[in-house]
Amino acid sequence: MIMKGKKGVILGVANEKSIAYGIAKACAEQGATIAFTYLNDALKKRVEPIAAEFGSSSLVYPCDVSKPEEIKTLKESLEKDLGEIDFIVHSIAFAPKDGLSGRFHNITKEAFDIAMDISVFSLIEVTRELKPLLSSNSSILTLTYYGGAKYIPNYNLMGVAKAALEMTTKYLAEDLGKEGIRVNAISAGPIKTLAAAGIGDFRFMLKWNEAHSPLKKNVSIEEVGNSGMYLLSNLSSAVTGEIHYVDSGYNIMGMPAVDFSGEKPTIAWNGTDK
Repeated sequence: MIMKGKKGVILGVANEKSIAYGIAKACAEQGATIAFTYLNDALKKRVEPIAAEFGSSSLVYPCDVSKPEEIKTLKESLEKDLGEIDFIVHSIAFAPKDGLSGRFHNITKEAFDIAMDISVFSLIEVTRELKPLLSSNSSILTLTYYGGAKYIPNYNLMGVAKAALEMTTKYLAEDLGKEGIRVNAISAGPIKTLAAAGIGDFRFMLKWNEAHSPLKKNVSIEEVGNSGMYLLSNLSSAVTGEIHYVDSGYNIMGMPAVDFSGEKPTIAWNGTDK
């Protein structure tokens, strides 16, 4: 199995519909031992059954990344229970609701600071604290979205945070590469997750992505999970600093396919014109 003997931690699994769950499943199926973290007691109740599913009931730890002391405690727990680890999955992002709607220039400094701290700086802090545990051939993976590269309606502040996260990925990749540590990000297409629930008109985004991606479909957590497993395994031993798109090819499109055969141009929508 591709991940046999590999040990790692996944931060940010919310439920069985989350991208992080898909990554956990793919890694576990390939033999990995996985530790999990949870934000608070409410999420602990969701994470514990997932950990049990993958034989990791004893490897579940609290970690609120806004509290540096909890990251330090996580490091101590992982060192005690797993020793050396081979991968870290950072699946953490947050922006206050008022940062995801309204006029962009009205975003508050407080909302901006929160989004950057939780969604971006946490990757740096987690990496720094857990780095002493990482093996000489290890991999760090974070999750981003196309809204960090291009404007996406209703993504607002999170788009700026994802842009910062993508550059953080590249700078960490250069910084840690000399020590054999790879750092990459997956940019998944829109998926119905708990995080997506806070984005306005999300159903429209799903339909638009399906209609205008080259593969004419949305992606699944299983597909993203398999790509995550690849980036965490030795199969990607020469890959670092990459933003790996798993979005049915949507990111390559400069404009939607347009039919000019009629009196007025129309946009193809799921095989029909609207």
